[in-house]
This record gives sequence, structure tokens and C-alpha cells, in this order.
Amino acid sequence: MWQFSKYQAIGNVYFVINPAQLPGALDDRVIQTLCDPHFGIGSDGLLLGPYPSTAADFRLEIFNPDASVVEKSGNGLRIFCRYLWDHGLVTAATPFTVETLGGVVRAVVQAGGRQVTVQMGQVRFASQDVPVSGPAREALREPIHILDRDFEFSAVTIGNPHCVLLVNDPSEALARKYGPVLERHPFFPQRINVQFARVLERQRIYLEIWERGAGYTLASGSSSCAVVAVAHRLGLVDQEVVVEMPGGRLQIQIDDEYRLTLTGPVTRICDGVVAAECVA
Repeated sequence: MWQFSKYQAIGNVYFVINPAQLPGALDDRVIQTLCDPHFGIGSDGLLLGPYPSTAADFRLEIFNPDASVVEKSGNGLRIFCRYLWDHGLVTAATPFTVETLGGVVRAVVQAGGRQVTVQMGQVRFASQDVPVSGPAREALREPIHILDRDFEFSAVTIGNPHCVLLVNDPSEALARKYGPVLERHPFFPQRINVQFARVLERQRIYLEIWERGAGYTLASGSSSCAVVAVAHRLGLVDQEVVVEMPGGRLQIQIDDEYRLTLTGPVTRICDGVVAAECVA
């Protein structure tokens, strides 16, 4: 049987499995089954940890529902930090570090576990880092035609790749129509997370998201960071911004070196056990 803990962070649902408690191999088929809402637990992704690390206090592996690997996830990291706190592995108000494929982050759990702050690292704008095809450059406000509509996109990485489109009409319908095409566009050889964003005020942005390997999602921490970084680079927002998404709000801070910190809530849903026959 497979023990798990399930959490949500502003509508982004992940379950956590401690690798020390795994009864069998966690291959792609098992991950896909566990994440499926009809055949498994139902989740926006899987967090596998903690592992030992030589670079940080803990190491975390993150998977999408299609079993593809995620370099970094703001909501996933906050959920994992809450899991560590729930299991007595960290204490409130004491910073600690977590290693991901997208780099090491520094975090602190607050408010009785119900709020977590994560220093997400530095955004990079170089196209070869994202990556974006073509010559080396900063891919900011470049034209792109998708299906029946022209957009301007800006591409950045915060350990995972993002395509930011500033529009006047962000909506679920817009994300579902154009997001899948953008995710797999030839411009982005490793696929990409897609954000449709509108700057409402200098301290407030509204955002709809199509997530690489997961599809339409109610919220994303790394997407929020990417959008704030692009909007700040273009002079549209200040250094403290509230990002609003269908799932809720995140507070984002960005410094002069484009290092980002996000703060937001985490809610524990349940702990449980998956029967062996589910993944047999």
C-alpha cells in the first residue's frame, strides 16, 4: 500500500509521498494513475521527498500528471514545506533550504503551517536559458501567431520555462484554446508554461494559466513569478505585486536583481493509503 498526504495551495492540488515509504517502483504509469481523478487520488502533480541532499537541507522531485519532470513549482514547494512542518522535520519561523532540479530555494513556514514563504531564485531573460529557438537574445514582446490570433510573448526562466502573454481578456477559455498550442510550439524546444496576464494596477495582476504537462490550472507560483518579472522588466508594475488567479492570490516581491519571493497559503486536505490493486 502507498501512503500519501494531499494538500492544496490556492487551488493547486498535490500529493506528497515519502520515498522511504515506497512499496514499489514509481514509474510513469504509476504516477499517471495516481494523479488521475477517476482511477487514482486525483492531483495536479506528485511531490516525491524528502531525499537527502548535499546542496540543501532537503531534496524534492516534482512530477506532472503526465509523469513529466518539473524543475520547480512555487505552489508545490510551499506544499512540500508544509508537509515537512506537519511531520516535524522543520520548525515554524526557522528558514531552511530545498533542492529542486530548478535550483535551491530558501523557505520558511508561518501561521501555524497555513502560510509559507519561498525565495524562488533569480529570473533569467536570456533566450538560450529558457530556451527559445533562434539567435541568442532577450525574448521580450516578440510577435507570434497562434491559430486565429496574433499575440506578443515574453519568455523567461525561473528554473522552469515560461511564456508570458499580456492581454486585455485573460480567461479560462483563452488559456484552454491557445495554451496547448503554445506549450508545444516549435519556438520552445522543451515545451513551456503559458500565462495570459492583465496588469490591473502597478501592484496587481490577473492571471490565467496553461501549465506544461498538466493543462489548465487554477494557480501557479512559478507562473506568478514569471509574469511579475516580465511586467516589472517592462516598467508596468512595482516591486511588490499581488497576483490574482482563479484559485486565489499570491504576494510576490521582486528585487533589483530580479530575485523573487512568493508568499501564500497552504491547506492540508487529508492523509491516506492507496490500495496496491490501484497501481497493480
